[in-house]
Amino acid sequence: MEILSYPDRREWPRLTARAMASQASQVSATVRSIMDDVASRGDEAIREYELRFTGSSLADLAVSDEEIERSASLLSPALRHAIESAAQNIAAFHRAEIPAPVTLETQPGVMCMQRPVAIERVGLYIPGGNSPLFSTVLMLAVPAVIAGCPYIELCTPAGPDGSIHPAILYAAKVAGVGRIFRTGGAQAIAAMTFGTESIPRVDKIFGPGNRYVMEAKQQATLHGCAIDMPAGPSEVLVIADSNANPTFVASDFLSQAEHGPDSQSILLTTSEKLLDILPGVIDEMLDALPRRDMMLHSLDHSRLILMHDDDEMMEFSNQYAPEHLILNHRDADRLCGNVRNAGSVFIGPWSPESAGDYASGTNHTLPTSGYARAYSGVNIDSFMKKITFQKLTAEGIATLAPVVVAMAEAESLDAHALAAKVRTSAGNQILQ
Repeated sequence: MEILSYPDRREWPRLTARAMASQASQVSATVRSIMDDVASRGDEAIREYELRFTGSSLADLAVSDEEIERSASLLSPALRHAIESAAQNIAAFHRAEIPAPVTLETQPGVMCMQRPVAIERVGLYIPGGNSPLFSTVLMLAVPAVIAGCPYIELCTPAGPDGSIHPAILYAAKVAGVGRIFRTGGAQAIAAMTFGTESIPRVDKIFGPGNRYVMEAKQQATLHGCAIDMPAGPSEVLVIADSNANPTFVASDFLSQAEHGPDSQSILLTTSEKLLDILPGVIDEMLDALPRRDMMLHSLDHSRLILMHDDDEMMEFSNQYAPEHLILNHRDADRLCGNVRNAGSVFIGPWSPESAGDYASGTNHTLPTSGYARAYSGVNIDSFMKKITFQKLTAEGIATLAPVVVAMAEAESLDAHALAAKVRTSAGNQILQ
């Protein structure tokens, strides 16, 4: 890890930069080829990619109802209970986010309304591989169901034997999603973007993934399919003072590092003692973890930074715009008021990132790579669009028309002005 004391502000752009994956142009070209192939050959292309990338020889891309039902028997009672409990908390929080309709008469005879409407067709991508992210099933499927999306499908890679991890299937069952397909990677994103014989196209795609999946999502937007947000490797920034327990801080660093080799952890502290102690605590905890070798790659571009005061730490944090921000600080509640850019914030020593990742109720699908400056994490609004309506009476158009006409004529849009003028004349006859 890089350890710095009181870095000059001229260094901040470098220190807030993410570890960028190499060979970006090669990834883009590979994904474009896969997208084009799936658009052209559909299921045939999907099966070929699954055989090449996962070793799965798939006769049926769709997961049967029987497989979904059988998943419960393949999990321990403790894990089933954990999934159900997490789903309840996630559902409770996201129900509270449901937006209310807006109705307002802006002036006499001019009624304006806004109504939230669920997106009709959504696709959820759930990574498999080393970590079958069944928690992400809950984070995406639960709000999609609560929002009232009429059609929800889920794509996730199968193992070499064609099976899906039972926890993914059970989480989908608990959330209320029954349309599940065995495909992953860029080919899954392509299938949801264009549609194939087995996998219907969708209007918006959600979910994390590796750089090929992320590139495929970006390319999907060029073909009329929306995505939840741009995303990159996961990240955490911890702000800690001299009161912080070094073991707590080290565990937060390592829980982030095990997401992948490109993940990044950053500590900001005003405590020289914590800065001195933390590397040894991290090393000791790291030696006991099974993913040690992979986590070392993440720690290679992680940083411990000593700063002058709380204001400087918050200014740096807002410039970095972390996906996860942990405030392990005696004045954490006060510092919250200064947070401008972050995906999700964890307040105080007893709030690990893993609580939000799994079961507190907030969503763990969050903006990375500095996108927290402009994007929110996934929430109930992500699965909705808001349609505005307006209804004018004869009186309303009569009083509003002079404003419309003046503005339209100033923009040289005479037909716009005419649409208001003809109604003014007709409306005046009615009002008389």
